[in-house]
Amino acid sequence: MKKNIIILAAAALLAACSQSPVLSEKATLSSPDGNLTMSFALSEKGEPMYSLRFGETDVVLPSRLGFELRGSLKSTKLDFNDPGIAKTDAKPCYPFNCGFSVTDIKTDSFDETWEPVWGEEKSIRNHYNELLVCLCQDGTGRRMNVRFRLFDDGLGFRYEFPGNQELNYFVIKEELTEFAMAGDHKAWWIPGDFDTQEYQYAETPLSGISAELPAHVCGNSSQTLFSKSGVQTAMIMKTAEGLYITIHEAALVNYPCMHLDVNEQTHVLTSFLTPDAQGWKGYMQTPCTTPWRTVQVTDSAEKMLASRLVLNLNEPCALEDVSWIHPVKYMGVWWEMIAGAGSWSYTDDFPSVMLGVTDYENAKPNGKHSANNEKVRAYIDFAAENGFDALLVEGWNIGWEDWANCNKDYVFDFQTPYPDFDIDALNAYAHSKGIKLVMHHESSSSVRNYERHMEAAYNLMNRYGYDAVKSGYVGDILPHGEHHYSQWIINHYLYAVTEAARHHIMVNAHEAVRPTGLCRTYPNLIGNESARGTEYQAFGGTEPNHTTILQFTRLNGGPMDFTPGIFEQDLKSWCGNDSWVNATIANQLSLYLTMYSPLQMAADTPDHYRPYMDAFQFIKDVAVDWDESVYIDAEPNDYVIVARKPKQSTLSGSAAAFNKGQDTWFLGGTTDENARDVSVALDFLSEGKTYEATIYQDSADAHYRNNPKAYTISKSKVSSKDSLQLHMAPGGGFAVSFRAL
Repeated sequence: MKKNIIILAAAALLAACSQSPVLSEKATLSSPDGNLTMSFALSEKGEPMYSLRFGETDVVLPSRLGFELRGSLKSTKLDFNDPGIAKTDAKPCYPFNCGFSVTDIKTDSFDETWEPVWGEEKSIRNHYNELLVCLCQDGTGRRMNVRFRLFDDGLGFRYEFPGNQELNYFVIKEELTEFAMAGDHKAWWIPGDFDTQEYQYAETPLSGISAELPAHVCGNSSQTLFSKSGVQTAMIMKTAEGLYITIHEAALVNYPCMHLDVNEQTHVLTSFLTPDAQGWKGYMQTPCTTPWRTVQVTDSAEKMLASRLVLNLNEPCALEDVSWIHPVKYMGVWWEMIAGAGSWSYTDDFPSVMLGVTDYENAKPNGKHSANNEKVRAYIDFAAENGFDALLVEGWNIGWEDWANCNKDYVFDFQTPYPDFDIDALNAYAHSKGIKLVMHHESSSSVRNYERHMEAAYNLMNRYGYDAVKSGYVGDILPHGEHHYSQWIINHYLYAVTEAARHHIMVNAHEAVRPTGLCRTYPNLIGNESARGTEYQAFGGTEPNHTTILQFTRLNGGPMDFTPGIFEQDLKSWCGNDSWVNATIANQLSLYLTMYSPLQMAADTPDHYRPYMDAFQFIKDVAVDWDESVYIDAEPNDYVIVARKPKQSTLSGSAAAFNKGQDTWFLGGTTDENARDVSVALDFLSEGKTYEATIYQDSADAHYRNNPKAYTISKSKVSSKDSLQLHMAPGGGFAVSFRAL
């Protein structure tokens, strides 16, 4: 009977919480500039609720907060009446989103300026007003606080659990955070998926997501969709009034990644956490906090691109010594394998590999293995001749013959090179040329295996002078049933970064969770992929608009290793791949400005660069770390134009030769499938100075599909009072370097 009473009480509480809210008195908070106002209130049912306004315009209508929690973690007994001898929770799931009373309200304000180790500007202002609401659930004594921080460019809030005897350890069934939009906004989104973000973006009203979602799902080695109306963050919307709204999260630590499930009728977006292998969403021990939920609001697209709200919600740098962290401009033995001209594997003799057993020394080489001594030396030579910092080499280590989609636990050891990759000699040769090699650790998503080898792998990197690693998580996660964005795997990604920091190693994680600003706290997290990158140009192609929406979505939480710089668009002409790179050469140059990353690759092969060394000069000259960035004009999914001033202290290689000690700027513009002619005012240049502008742009007849190599290079003398008239072809762009005379 007692068990039934508990179940009935929980059901009654759930029913009560589902009723329409009637709000009690409000607590309000304004942004420092007064343009944004948020309110907090409890409904008649004790539901925590918040709302947000920009001026007189509703941004977030009253929206519920809270959780549904799992019941008791242990069963009281085994059920021998069940054929499987079932073990069930002792108590039912319990609502933790209603029945609250406010015990305290505190306000605060904060204003600081901090300097990132690398970034789009040399300093960032962190200025907000804060509201802390302390809550206690009537009848249970369980406590929960909600902390709101309101900036000039948006709102961040998180749940905080202070810890008490009534709520010490608990399991989340679902987080119930709502973002109630005030209208059927235009939205740019990708399908909600627990395992991949490698999709092209759709553009629909909120009410049109389910109708379009199936058409925007492409195959992937690992994917788990959860709803026809489910989308991923960061998602940007545009209102009829011209406001831009972005929903994301910040400081994702020890918690599952958040997606959004969209109610197409009410336009309410509800959090949907990534489950673990058992279907639960999070395992918590108080005191603890959740990641920040973020609602960025601006009245222009350029302001949205300049927002640093997500970074500001992360903790300051946790590393005492950051002197070893540096931006990197690199090349790679990579694109030819992606395109299909070479292979990661050394031999075709082995359909099945067992590390420590398989005899590679006596195996027959397949003649296609790209990570061989001769080829790597040739890449090193080209990279050194052109002033690059580093060279990535993939496929150097044994095990690639059966690495993918085999559910293989012991897949790589990250230490043993193939017979044709002399790690001692190649590292010595690279260092003699002023080039560092970038290590490649593809885990094949066997996370336990990567962790069992991680210390030895990082030690090997230290021994040979590698200071950066590209890690990868292709395929379904092992242990079975876990997802790329569940709590346990989220913790692994951070573990890899913190362990790397102990070894003074920078991390560039591919297929990992989308960034949430943790690069502020751990700046050795120098880049991520975590979106559809350049490799998809070899997998059937990517639409030109893709590089005009990532800045508003994926890059909201941190930089992307997009790997631009492809000069040969016709893959069939050299490797038999029918894919076409949907971009002009000028577009590829523009991405070094419009797709920010302190880790920038020239991704094509030396043979494809040599006929176009005049255009390649821009890749050599452009910096990858900045003192100042000015977003000049932009519209999501259409175009982006930005100017950037290099950070002198981090210049290296050919970029140092062009910029060091000079007053220089760079300008880039990227467009979608539509041609654009733009006039760009040069008022970002220093007053009273004359600059030589070197202009790389599409020819008048250029087109990403039928004339992608048509570009012009011209020079002119300009000042801050001038404007440049620039042409972007369909799928094109422009890039300009400015050097004071």
